Formats: sequence, C-alpha cells, structure tokens
Amino acid sequence: MDAKLIGSIDIGTNSVLLLITVFDGKRLRRFVDEATITRLGEGVDATGKLSEEAIERTLQCLQTYANELSVRNVTIRDAVATSAMRDAENGSSFLDRAEAILGVRPQVVSGELEAQLTCNGALSGLEPEGKLTVFDVGGGSTEIIACTRIGNGVATLRNAVSLPMGAVRMTERHLTSDPPRAEELLALRRDVRRIMRDAPNISGRALIGVAGTVTTLAALIHNITPYDGNAVHGCLVGRDALGEATDELASMTIDERKQLEALDPKRADVIVAGAIIVDEICEAAGMQRLLVSDRGVRWGVAQRLAESETI
Repeated sequence: MDAKLIGSIDIGTNSVLLLITVFDGKRLRRFVDEATITRLGEGVDATGKLSEEAIERTLQCLQTYANELSVRNVTIRDAVATSAMRDAENGSSFLDRAEAILGVRPQVVSGELEAQLTCNGALSGLEPEGKLTVFDVGGGSTEIIACTRIGNGVATLRNAVSLPMGAVRMTERHLTSDPPRAEELLALRRDVRRIMRDAPNISGRALIGVAGTVTTLAALIHNITPYDGNAVHGCLVGRDALGEATDELASMTIDERKQLEALDPKRADVIVAGAIIVDEICEAAGMQRLLVSDRGVRWGVAQRLAESETI
C-alpha cells in the first residue's frame, strides 16, 4: 500500500501533543512530533471546571495543529482528551469548539482506555519483556499499568488504574511557597503515598516511565539539550540520580528553574511535584532505575488508526 500520513492529538491536563506519522502498511515512522503546554486543567482540582483562559489557550493550540494537519493534507486523524476532561463539569462546550477546529470530535477516554493507549504507545520501539509496569505522570492524573509482554509483541494488561495525582494537581494542592518549604514537600509525598494505596502491586516489576515529566527529568539528568526525543527514548534513569535532581529542583525558585536549558519554562512550576510522584512510584516498585519512553497516548492513538486502515 502507498504510505499514508496519520495524525493523532493528545489533549492532556498540562500539555497538548501532536504526532504525525508515516504509515507504510507495516509500521509507523515519526514525521512530526510537537508538544505545547496549555495547562487546560489549571484550577480543575479546586473548581471542577475548565477556566475560560485555559480553554482559549488550548483552542489556540488546536487551531495551530489543525492548520499543520491541513497543510500536510493529513485526513486520517483523531484526538483524545484525558484527565482534565473527565473531571470538568463544562467539558462538552470545549469539545464542541474543538470539533469545529479539528474536524473530529475529541474522545474523552476512560482511565482504562487511556492506560491501554499509553501502554501500547510507550512500549513501541522498546525491547523490555516479562512483567512490566508502565506509568504516565500527567498534569491531573497518573496512569499505572501492570502488564506482561512476550518478546516484542503487544503487552497484555493485568491491572491498570488512573490515580488523581498529577504534576499540576499536586502542585496546586501542596506547593504554595517558592521554593517549596520542607513541610510542603513532605505533605505532598504523604498524599502521593496515600493515593498510591489504590494502585496495583507493582513490586519487582521493571518500570517504564512515559510523558513530559519523565522525559523532562531524563533530559535534565542526561543533559540532553536541545531536547531530542530519539535520544530520550530508551534511556535509563537511576534512582540516585532522580533523587539528586528532585532535591536540586526543589531547592530552586521557579525563576531559577526556568533558566535550566533542558526544562521547558512552562513546566518549571510543576516539575518538582512531578519528580516526587516519579520517585514514589520507584519506591513502590522497589526499583533502582527506570526505562524512559518518549512515546505514549499519541502513539497508541496512531497505532489504533493504522490498524483501522489495514482492516
């Protein structure tokens, strides 16, 4: 079959991601991969609603992405929305406006479907097998997925949960000082541990971390500047290095973090909470390192679209 362009958009609580892949009938190849922090879920934890400012920021981003899809004549496209849209009371009006821009209505995926898409996308291009845990620290939620993979095949989900602890949500809930005070950091850790009681038992399972918090930490630790998704995908992050990076980030002001070359300035205020969530997941798994994936939901959506093209 002739190669086709496939477009997938992941509308998250903190960022919106666009992926355009080339599908040759057998595999997907990265063509365009972009991320924009719009903070759609800003304030949702406290108010239960999307703010008009956050909606406008996100719709402007979607318009930019829609223009790019149109210029490249990408007609095979889909979009999904995750934690913020599941939690917000006023999500339907946002979806109406997003549909008018994109030409497809974003699907508000359940935590279970988000877990499957995350798992499928995250493991693509990686070789780990056996008993695995894939986790995705988002802005509003964290997906923790216990799965089993034989060879390089599709992973079989054993257990998956979507927990209400994301980098934005936990920052808004606990970190009010700049830099955060020790008691704020401790309260955040305790809250993460409390929420983690609802997670599946992941002890002894190899860890694969995905999404912006984990990939940013990997870029910081390995000094990957400018950011290179191909260099980040498949790299390892040790627990000691993660702890050192978390402590250093927590000691800085937001303005100081914004000066870090490997850190998107728009992520500077929430990276500390995100790093603590990652560290606590490593603790729960009893693992001293994690494998980093630059892929995730957007790749899972692209794979789903590719499969529909071959049916």
